[in-house]
Amino acid sequence: MTTGTLYLVPNLLGAVAPETVLPTQTLDIARRLTHWAVETPKPARAFLKTLALSRPVAELDIRPLPPLPPDGSVNAVEAEALTALLAPCLAGADLGILTDAGCPGFADPGAPLVALAHRYGVPVKPLVGPSSLLLALMAAGMNGQRFTFHGYLPIAEEARGQTLRRLEQESRQQQRATQIFIETPYRNAALLTAIIRVLHPDSRLCVAADLTLPSESAVTRPIREWRHVNTANYQKRPAIFLLQG
Repeated sequence: MTTGTLYLVPNLLGAVAPETVLPTQTLDIARRLTHWAVETPKPARAFLKTLALSRPVAELDIRPLPPLPPDGSVNAVEAEALTALLAPCLAGADLGILTDAGCPGFADPGAPLVALAHRYGVPVKPLVGPSSLLLALMAAGMNGQRFTFHGYLPIAEEARGQTLRRLEQESRQQQRATQIFIETPYRNAALLTAIIRVLHPDSRLCVAADLTLPSESAVTRPIREWRHVNTANYQKRPAIFLLQG
């Protein structure tokens, strides 16, 4: 059986011209795909409209991925939905996976569809594009050989504080391994305030915000120096947080 290819298509990290961050091959493949499995249809359509497609976006087959539980498990209903999403590939057509921002597979629901493609023998091809996690790690000046991405931390104050202290301790115990996490932009100030309050003054924190945008910044300081920063400066800005104990 001849199948199509499952392409993992990176999205933009913000409002910039696609040509400034996406290579020609990625753009060419994205422009010819007619079947899409996406994290959220609305931002997916917004991205596709920036690509100057040869056909209207309304003519594309754009379907949402089922939400992914925190433990990554997939129930029977979601498994059936994933099989339906992969149907174009099994019929010989190519299919693209698109996350809301950056590269698919990080903090998005695309991984189960990729796993299903492997089980069916569908070729999986990741395309080159911006990854906020890797860009932040490159800019942080922290341990790039030992690092862990934790996704979102707890929102509740006590649980969040306990998690931050645990990550700090793990970094110390694992040869200063870099601990990476994210937050919804409108809660950035609250997270940064908590980090400053609960962590050791000598621990180092990098906040990489607005990556690939004109307002991009990546700043690494000891916690003691972050205490003099106005946390509101990071409110509502997409950001990556990197911690080294």
